[in-house]
Amino acid sequence: MQRILVVDDDKDMRLLLTRFLTKNGYETENAGSGASAIDWLKNNVPDLVLCDFRLDDMTGTELLKGVKMLHPKAAVIIITGYSDVKDAVEVMKLGAFDYVTKPLFPDEILLTIKKALAIAEEAGPEAKDDKRSGGKEKKGNIKGFLSGKSKQYEAIMRQVSLVAPTNFSVIIYGESGSGKEVISRQIHSQSKRADKPFVAIDCGALSKELAGSELFGHEKGAFTGAVNRKIGSLELADGGTIFLDEIGNLSYEIQVSLLRVVQERKIRRIGGVSDIDIDVRIIVASNERLWDLARAGKFREDLYHRFNEFSIDVPPLRERARDIMDFAHFFLQQTNEELGKEISGFSPDVEQALNSYVWYGNLRELKNVIKRATLLTDGPVIEVKSLPFEISNYYKLRFDTSDLNVAKQDSDRTIDKVSQDTGRNKLKAANLGTEYEVILQALKQTDYNKSKAAKLLNVDRKTLYNKMRQFKEFDL
Repeated sequence: MQRILVVDDDKDMRLLLTRFLTKNGYETENAGSGASAIDWLKNNVPDLVLCDFRLDDMTGTELLKGVKMLHPKAAVIIITGYSDVKDAVEVMKLGAFDYVTKPLFPDEILLTIKKALAIAEEAGPEAKDDKRSGGKEKKGNIKGFLSGKSKQYEAIMRQVSLVAPTNFSVIIYGESGSGKEVISRQIHSQSKRADKPFVAIDCGALSKELAGSELFGHEKGAFTGAVNRKIGSLELADGGTIFLDEIGNLSYEIQVSLLRVVQERKIRRIGGVSDIDIDVRIIVASNERLWDLARAGKFREDLYHRFNEFSIDVPPLRERARDIMDFAHFFLQQTNEELGKEISGFSPDVEQALNSYVWYGNLRELKNVIKRATLLTDGPVIEVKSLPFEISNYYKLRFDTSDLNVAKQDSDRTIDKVSQDTGRNKLKAANLGTEYEVILQALKQTDYNKSKAAKLLNVDRKTLYNKMRQFKEFDL
């Protein structure tokens, strides 16, 4: 039986909706405030949330964010007595299925609920068993997780298995896109907190003004614009795990408040007068060494030592080449399901290209490349022509010599006009590959701005153009 949570501060409306939904075969729960709804959501998984937009303690928008943070797959329908296009657009952007206005018509609201549940069921059928068991996440490997086969990744998994059952704080170091959040979710999944919330926050995306409110919450009237109470991410994660990515971006003032959370396990909402006890495990991540930031005065040393109970280093994808094709097939399977395709794999040339490319964007870049190539592929396997420009040209440079030989012949003919020194011709041809790669890297670093690339290479723009004309792949 599908479960629906009804949230409305009007008792009569709550009672009316729950009775109506129960008669139509749904299991119902109800909450009279945003805070009580959040409390229920921390320990239960709904199939759908039916929420009034204007609650006494928070807006429907704020509750919607909380629902999506705790249960991304749950459908949300917002109900309001005040039709406002701006509000409707905002909640739809944040992931609401629909925005309906009062008065409610039984047939209409029932049809909307059925559509929302049907779409949610199609999008996440794998979550059904977990939902039926009360929303408990199964311990072990999380859905959508692949453990690499390289020695480096095997070492990471051993560390995860070792630290997961403890309550240690963990620092995860790694480049952007290397999979730090996925590893933090794996720690949570193998911990004793697996049936409690996991909340992920990107500290790099938080402004200095809003970071405190996002992490600790605020009371109504705490500052200009605080028209309702807000439950912070730390409070949402109570009993579970919070993952703070790019922790080094938090301001010094927020670090001071966070230190108190780590030491005393208490928070105070901005504008609040009382402390709130919380039990939350903290996992942080950074692409810079926190000790180096502490010595430079950019991170509190005492906070660093509090976090540094255990640390895990995630090597970049280019240092664990054995994992590349495993992850490529994994991302292909995900994209096939998303796009409704049945692409079986990769051509030998594509496998060679993927294995040889230097993945500066790590797993995130690889996933985006596979998604794009899958979308562009009509045949049974992905071919080189479906790869992005930088990868296909990198492949041609290293393995496809036909275009390079043409460029070599053009260069030889030019040099023959000014010199008969065949040794010089051979040297020039041998340097073509190096020149191509240096030019390509300069263009990538400058986002393909030719003037900036020329300056980076310490040549004038005309010289750069002349060099680029030797290679047909460059788009002039």
